[in-house]
Amino acid sequence: MTVSDALRGRTVAVLGGTGPQGLGLARRFAAAGLDVVLGSRDAARAESTAAALPGRVRGAATAVAAATGDIVVVAVPWDGHAELLTELAPALAGKVVVDCVNPLGFDRQGAFALPVAEGSAAQQAAAILTGSTVVGAFHHVSAVLLEDPDLDTVDTDVLVLGDDREATDLVQDLAAVIPGVRGVYGGRLRNAHQVEALTANLISVNRRYKAHAGLRVTDV
Repeated sequence: MTVSDALRGRTVAVLGGTGPQGLGLARRFAAAGLDVVLGSRDAARAESTAAALPGRVRGAATAVAAATGDIVVVAVPWDGHAELLTELAPALAGKVVVDCVNPLGFDRQGAFALPVAEGSAAQQAAAILTGSTVVGAFHHVSAVLLEDPDLDTVDTDVLVLGDDREATDLVQDLAAVIPGVRGVYGGRLRNAHQVEALTANLISVNRRYKAHAGLRVTDV
């Protein structure tokens, strides 16, 4: 596990940091030696959750975390995604914002992708956060595996999407601090829809095979 020069000295804020995905990512980032801030609407919950994690982790209200982070990971539920980002847009200006939200619905047949007017959650984030650089990533990493403190490595690739090369390189570096994980450039932000939607397929795989499936990109 190696922290790149581009990441050194930067603080990573995780919005939705007390939820499974956000908490798992925060755990892995902190274990790699990064400074991490958990953001939650319930600041007390964020603080108590952060206190139970190893490494340099602190908890704060969502708005405080957004203002504190140099890189801000959005790991909140799809419901309320637009409202939250609209509220935080001034605090997120000038930052790299990593959106890992999957717009999914669930019924008796399982998970399915929801339509998004902007094309994808990442594109919606970019439309709202005009002063930020939005990157899509971490859509397919199992929260169960991320949260397991006894699991040394997570065997998966992370597809990273965005329109700014420096930002996508930075997020690939962020993915790589998790042992076993590799960040792979997956195209421009306009290609985020199918990446987000594929999560529904992975949920189906997991249910059928009782697994925590991820992705590996071959020949790269």
